[in-house]
Amino acid sequence: MNDLTMNRRTVLLAGSASLLAGLMPQMTLAQSNNAARMNVIAFPEPPTLFIGLDQNGSTQTVSGKIYESLLSYDFDFTPKPGLAESWDVSEDGLTYTFHLVKTAKWHDGEPFTADDVVFTTKEFLMEVHPRARGIFQNCETIEAVDEHTVRFTLKQPFAPFLMGFEMSTAPMIPAHLYRGTDFRTNPNNNKPIGTGPFKLAEWNRGSYIRLEKNPDYHGEGEPHLDEIIFQILPDAGARAVAIEQGQVQQAQFFDIEMFDIQRLSELGNIQLITKGYEFYAPVARIEFNTRVEPFNDKRFRQAICHALDKQLFADAIFFGLGKPATGPISNRTRFYDADVKPYDYDLEKAAALLDEMGLKPDANGVRRTVKFLRLPWGETWARFAELVQQQLALIGIKVEIEPADPASWTSKYANWEFEMTSNYPYQFGDPALGVSRFFVSSNIRKGVAYSNCTGYENPEVDALFEKGATATSDADRQAAYSAAQKILVEDVPMAWLVEVDFPTLLDKGYEDVVVSAIGVNETYRKARKA
Repeated sequence: MNDLTMNRRTVLLAGSASLLAGLMPQMTLAQSNNAARMNVIAFPEPPTLFIGLDQNGSTQTVSGKIYESLLSYDFDFTPKPGLAESWDVSEDGLTYTFHLVKTAKWHDGEPFTADDVVFTTKEFLMEVHPRARGIFQNCETIEAVDEHTVRFTLKQPFAPFLMGFEMSTAPMIPAHLYRGTDFRTNPNNNKPIGTGPFKLAEWNRGSYIRLEKNPDYHGEGEPHLDEIIFQILPDAGARAVAIEQGQVQQAQFFDIEMFDIQRLSELGNIQLITKGYEFYAPVARIEFNTRVEPFNDKRFRQAICHALDKQLFADAIFFGLGKPATGPISNRTRFYDADVKPYDYDLEKAAALLDEMGLKPDANGVRRTVKFLRLPWGETWARFAELVQQQLALIGIKVEIEPADPASWTSKYANWEFEMTSNYPYQFGDPALGVSRFFVSSNIRKGVAYSNCTGYENPEVDALFEKGATATSDADRQAAYSAAQKILVEDVPMAWLVEVDFPTLLDKGYEDVVVSAIGVNETYRKARKA
């Protein structure tokens, strides 16, 4: 660990113990009896717990215990029962029939039925959830066969259809509370009603969210925990101290600054888990606005790719929790292909490409000044932007870092008001669900974040992603996605740098916590004290 990192950590931790002490009475009170309880960090505080309208990361982590979908997924993406206890797929790949759990109830006591599934997928999600809309628009019909059986009939094969029933993609919504209402202003949005193993008991905004055991949960003998309390700790140092002192038993994603992960994982009562993020498989990257000069010239983008040391980013920014990326698809996602154009760290190649463009250094050695819109999710991304700035200076590209808060970053990104920015969106287990959305020209939609905001257009890539989504054999899908990866890595509308391994820090006194490919966003129906 270098001196700069040590100084950053010292500054973060200085005063954090006293800040945490101000939270201690609340935490101590929460642990005053012998109930089976778990304290988890929630950072940042969720804007809402209604997962139907918001898929923010912290919303998913909390609401994943309240809401459920039809399926869950093993670490290798094998579907597992959720609210569907079994399912059948026709030989032609057009008909999917789900047999639902018969004992599931909504938290208000009403039964969960096929009508709720039809309403959720045919009406609710189609109106408010862009990612789900991309899945269920493939359906010719969605119908209730009987009270506990639902049949989806597709217009044409859509290979990843079974991957579309993850909790944040297709959360089941109670039809009896939402049908015929304005989904976005429904008063039930403020008091979430799901079918999950935990119910919302209390939300003290700015302080904590307390979930309590659902006594009517359909899983026999589940859940095993009585309460889960999500502690809202805005200060990075306080979050680290809370783990260190045992005031919370779990942290996840970027809750803890990356430079502190290894130290905390070496505490005797803490384990470091990197499983449970396979469904998300983020690739930290730089996105270029290909509409503006000089980013509209792929030679400039290629020069940047040669000037960025991927291994240094993996080591210095993510502290070994990740590996250098090769392209748009993570090696943890289906249909990854490593046989693409390599961008080795080579300043001479980078400079030659800039010379070829006619971008010669001025008296100060500067060829071009560009702006980098900094991602506002903590210290990790501040250091990421600083390293980009340092490395591109070596080839005469001067980088001006533009700060942003979450709201302004999202607005600028969605409305194409950037030249370069960093990002790490989720892949959702299949290129058709989490990757193609950033490259197909039909998804160039101003005002919509996490779509094709780079403005990249290539009809051949559009056709390959379409073939990859609709082909019925894995071999044909692989061929299409391999071809798409090769083209994209040549055109580089983005610079893919690191396949990030998100860390979960978990108290060893708990078990069966990370049991699926969505890890900490799961229901925790199986989680228990050891």
